[in-house]
Amino acid sequence: MKRYLLFTVFVSGMTTLAAELAAGRLIGNVFGTSNLVWASIIGLILIYLTLGYFLGGKWADKNPTPQAMYRILAWGAFTVGLVPYVAVPVLRSAASAFEVLNVGILAGSFIVVLVLFIVPITLLGTISPFAIRLSVDDASKAGQISGQIYAVSTLGSFIGTFIPTLLTIPTIGTRLTFASFGMLLLVVALVGLARFANTREMLKLIWMPLLLAIIAIAFSNSALKENSGQVYETESEYNYIQVQEVNGYTLLRLNDGQGIHSIYHPDTLYYNGPWEEFMVGPYFYENRSPDSIKHMAIIGLAAGTAARQATAVYGEDLQIDGYELDPKIVQVGYDYFHMGSPNLNVIIGDGRLNLDRSAQKYDIIAVDAYRPPYIPPHMTTLEFFEVCASHLADDGVLTLNVGSTPGDRRLIDGLATTMAQLFPSIHIMDIPGTLNTMIFATKQPTTSEDFLNNLVHLAEDKELNPLLVTTMSSTYTNLQPGYTTTTVFTDDRAPIEWIVNNMVVKFVLQGGLEFLQ
Repeated sequence: MKRYLLFTVFVSGMTTLAAELAAGRLIGNVFGTSNLVWASIIGLILIYLTLGYFLGGKWADKNPTPQAMYRILAWGAFTVGLVPYVAVPVLRSAASAFEVLNVGILAGSFIVVLVLFIVPITLLGTISPFAIRLSVDDASKAGQISGQIYAVSTLGSFIGTFIPTLLTIPTIGTRLTFASFGMLLLVVALVGLARFANTREMLKLIWMPLLLAIIAIAFSNSALKENSGQVYETESEYNYIQVQEVNGYTLLRLNDGQGIHSIYHPDTLYYNGPWEEFMVGPYFYENRSPDSIKHMAIIGLAAGTAARQATAVYGEDLQIDGYELDPKIVQVGYDYFHMGSPNLNVIIGDGRLNLDRSAQKYDIIAVDAYRPPYIPPHMTTLEFFEVCASHLADDGVLTLNVGSTPGDRRLIDGLATTMAQLFPSIHIMDIPGTLNTMIFATKQPTTSEDFLNNLVHLAEDKELNPLLVTTMSSTYTNLQPGYTTTTVFTDDRAPIEWIVNNMVVKFVLQGGLEFLQ
């Protein structure tokens, strides 16, 4: 009996952490994956486990039998598998509310989904104290047995942190991850009932795995979201990925859907967004010619919009290294966004790490990995910008796309202040009609007057793709007078989450519009 109890505790611990990781993805698909969301999930899971530990010890003293424990475990396993399907209407309502930022529905939906976990997680929390009570037959070994059970449970939890993220969510999805772990734990519970109670007790609950299987099959082809124009959705290790068709435009949305990460239209290349802005940075230098632009790096390639625009302007002689963390987004780029010109070299992995490893010097480094609340702090620091500067040509330019909110430019000011420690000239441009700001940093002193002179000169070139001049005109028209000097972000101290969380919460509570990217 003891070995099977330890196995039960192991699988229960594994399922608990797997459910927590899957809960992050389930909720993150709609509400995003900011640290505010994760803090809510982790905090409430711990509260539910605390309640489970308390109840488990009390119930175990009252009825110290394997039959009681495995019956509780069966209900915990069944409700784990059921959670994502019960949550479907709530999450879809929240997804619709997110499109118009209906704060009341969003808050209510978030609370409802988190409350759904109270039953399964609390029941799973009862298992370890129950197992200790059943295992202790010699008071002199109580400490040893307790330590052994919690060690096995923790080992299971360790395994449960990796399986969903690395295996099940990218291959079978979030809902089937819940169902699979719930089904596995159900089998353990039913076998335990058959072994330590009787077959009759096991058969009383045999309907659970059958019903769970029927529900999983019934929902197998349904979309996680039902947004208008959706043509594709999938999940990866990093993101919920959604492709939409809206008025002839193909849009890439991730996670909560608040933002367009890539865009495609067969008849136009100008989208009045951040993507085309990356190609104009070199023209802050005096007498800059398009022929001198030979190498470009894009950190945050997504589905390749910026690469496609730059290729249209500079031709396939422009060599582009596109750094993208998520390989499934890259595949979406090939399948839906006409990404795949021969001059584009896709590099899968973290942008900072792989840029640091590169031997290439670039004329343009485009950082398109920011969008509140998804700002990787390690790509905002002085040390990161040192890496960028070391991989720029002497007349190269670093350009960042960063979001802001009306009246709150703390993030822009902090990034500009940090970049100015390494780059002698900083130019800032707000994209009209959006919440996006472009920060241009040049390795040599440059002026907006040189940019204007280049614009006038290039406007006379009839053979040049007009996208460049159109974008430069918008850039120059919307240049900002400067920034406020503030904190320098470093790897040791970069209060990005604090700034962004404060900025976004205020904005959403005011009923603001979506971030473009």
